[in-house]
Amino acid sequence: MIPIKSLAWKLASLLCATCVVAVMGQRLSAAQTSQTSQPVLEERHPRYILRREDVLLLTFPLSPELNQTVTIQPDGYISLQGTGSVYAQGLTVPELVLAAKKAYGVLHDPIINVDVTDFQKPFFTVSGQVAKPGQYELRADITVAEALAVAGGMTMTSAKTQIFLFHRSSHDWFEVKKVNLKDILRGKNVNEDSMIQPGDMIYVPEKFIANFRKYVPYSLNAGTYLQEGLNQ
Repeated sequence: MIPIKSLAWKLASLLCATCVVAVMGQRLSAAQTSQTSQPVLEERHPRYILRREDVLLLTFPLSPELNQTVTIQPDGYISLQGTGSVYAQGLTVPELVLAAKKAYGVLHDPIINVDVTDFQKPFFTVSGQVAKPGQYELRADITVAEALAVAGGMTMTSAKTQIFLFHRSSHDWFEVKKVNLKDILRGKNVNEDSMIQPGDMIYVPEKFIANFRKYVPYSLNAGTYLQEGLNQ
């Protein structure tokens, strides 16, 4: 017969071990979820991402007969001479070089150079309560305040206290920053007047939004996102 004290001690040890395993499992699961659902930090000097309609020059120093100019098609593919199609949209130039080398596997260690000869001009978008909403070419370094001026200014003076800047921080995420233009125009917190980056979007909502998330999925429509914020 097992003494009661010994049995109680064994049960307590077993319960403690079970709790430790459960806690470690929860931490591991949370870490895995965080890795898949949280935005990735923005690269300091990101490479240009190839897009549809970009024109590329591929040169083969050791096989000049394969030199060719290709355009990324609407489906994201390019057709390479003497081999199949390669998906290029969303790749950087170094990544496309690797993909092209793989496609030309019949060549022994081919040397391939890729140059972007024509590409989509950098732009920014202004929408919401502005006089001339739309997409504009980003021809110089400008701030949020200057971008709003390019779009004809705001149609509601009350909107100056809340402007949203959507900046693509990674391949899948938008970083959302709230800008108080009223303070900036008064000389307060002028460092918050962020520089516009290619692909950024400025949104001036009609109504004040109390709650908003700092990061939102890139695929999420901004209008839908802000409408959800109004309903919170």
